[in-house]
Amino acid sequence: MPHPLILAILAGLASDTGFAPLNLWPVTLAAFALLLHLIRRAPDMKRALLIGWLFGVAHFSLGLNWIAHAFSYQDAMPHWFGYGAVILLSLYLAVWPAMAAGLAWRWGRGHRTAYVLIFAAAWIVTEWLRATMFTGFAWNPLGVALVPIGSLPDLARYIGTYGLSGFAVLGSGMLWLFVRREWKPALVIGVPLVILCLLPKSFSTTTDADGPRIRVVQPNIGQQDKHNEAFDGVNYNKLASLTGRPGPEPRLIFWPEAAIPDFLEEDPFARERLASLLGPRDMLLTGGLALIGDREGNVIGARNSLFALTPDARLIARYDKAHLVPYGEYLPMRSILVPLGFSRLVPGDTDFWPGPGPVSLDLPGFGRVGGQICYEIIFSGHVADAKNRPDFIFNPSNDAWFGSWGPPQHLAQARLRAIEEGLPVIRSTPTGISAVVDAEGRVLKSLPHQTAGFIDARLPAPHAPTLFARFGNILPFMLAMILVGLAVALRRRAR
Repeated sequence: MPHPLILAILAGLASDTGFAPLNLWPVTLAAFALLLHLIRRAPDMKRALLIGWLFGVAHFSLGLNWIAHAFSYQDAMPHWFGYGAVILLSLYLAVWPAMAAGLAWRWGRGHRTAYVLIFAAAWIVTEWLRATMFTGFAWNPLGVALVPIGSLPDLARYIGTYGLSGFAVLGSGMLWLFVRREWKPALVIGVPLVILCLLPKSFSTTTDADGPRIRVVQPNIGQQDKHNEAFDGVNYNKLASLTGRPGPEPRLIFWPEAAIPDFLEEDPFARERLASLLGPRDMLLTGGLALIGDREGNVIGARNSLFALTPDARLIARYDKAHLVPYGEYLPMRSILVPLGFSRLVPGDTDFWPGPGPVSLDLPGFGRVGGQICYEIIFSGHVADAKNRPDFIFNPSNDAWFGSWGPPQHLAQARLRAIEEGLPVIRSTPTGISAVVDAEGRVLKSLPHQTAGFIDARLPAPHAPTLFARFGNILPFMLAMILVGLAVALRRRAR
C-alpha cells in the first residue's frame, strides 16, 4: 500500500472532483472516508496534522485552479505567478483541514463512531473559521458538493452550508464504518442520510406566473475586451441590443458587475444614454463604479457598486460591495508589495473601498432587492439585510476571469444562498453563467458559459424566512455541539 502521506495527497485531489464542473460527489465522499482512515491510523498528533494538511493542500490546489487563470489578464505580473499564488493560498487554507484532523485524532480516540462525530463537528467549525479569519475565504465549503443530490441541499435552510458540510463528513464516516464492517454504527449514521438523499428535490409547485417580468443580460464580453477603451462602443452596443425594446409590461433589467466604464453619478450623458433603452415603466439594475473624493475634490478611492436607474435617468438607489477581493479589488500591504513588483489583478492603481454590508434597495413596482456583487455571494449568513428583508437577491458578477471551473462553482454557491435564505437569486455575468434561481435553489433558466444572450422570465417569489435566515450560523454551531455531545455520551457509555 502507498505511504499514508501519498494517500493523503491523492485523497485531497480526488475530494475536489465532487464540486462543479465535474460533480463526482461519490468520489468526494470516498476520499473523505479515506482521510478518516488515514487520520485514525496516525501514530501521533504531528502525523495526523500533517495528513490533514497535505490533504488540504492537494484539495485546494486543484479546486482553485481558476485563480491561476486570472493572472493571464494582468500584464504587470508574469502569468506563472498565478500558479504560485494558487499553491501559496492552498498552503494556508490547508491549515483548517489540518486543525480538524488534529482535533478528531486527539478527542476521537477510543471509539470509532465518536471519532466520526468529532471530525464532523470539527469540520463545521474549521470551515466557518476559514470563511471568517483574515478577511475570510469561503469558496467551496464541502456542503457545496451536495447540491446535485436530491433534496439533501434543502437541509441548508435549517443548518446552513457549514452544517451541510458536517452531513457530508457523516456520510463519509458511514462509508468508512461499512468498510470496517462496523455495521451498527454505520447504519445509525447512514440510514437517515440515505433517506434524505432519496427524497424528491422539492414538493413545491409554485410557478411565479404573477411575478414582475425580468430580463437578464449576458453580453459575452471577455476580460481582455472589458478594460480596453477601443471596445467601449462595441461592448455598449452588445448590452443595448440584448436589452431589447420595451414591451407593454414593465421590465426589471439586469446587467452584469461593472457593466459600463462610465461613472454614472458624475456623467448625466451616460445616464441618459442608458435611460433611452428603457420603457416608461422599466428599471435597470447595473453594476458600475462610484468615485470617492477628498475635500479638495481629489479621487482617493472607488466603490464597486450596483445602481438602480429609472427611465427619466435618475439613480434612485445604490449598493456598494462590502466584501472585497484581496489582490483583485485592493492590494493589501500596498507600500510593501508595490516595490516588489506586485499589483492588483485588474488594471488600475486606485483601491476599492468597502461598503457597509447587506442593504435592501427599494425598487418601486418591483419590490426590494438585496445586492451581492460577485464574490460576496459565497459568504453564508451574510447575504441579506435581516432587518429589512429583500424580496430577492441580485448577484451581478464578472466571472470572465474565473476560467472554466470558477463559473459553475460560483453558481452552485449562489444556489445554496437561495436555499438558506428562502430568496430567489438572479445572476447576470458578462460571460456566464447567468441564471434565474428560485427560492428553493432550482435553476429555472440559465445561459451557458461564453454565450451571448438574455433570459426573459418572471421574478420568482420569495419564501417565508427560513430557520437559517432567522438565526444564521448559530445553527451549524449548534449542530456541531450536538455531535460533540453525542460523541462524549458514546465514549462514556463504552467505558
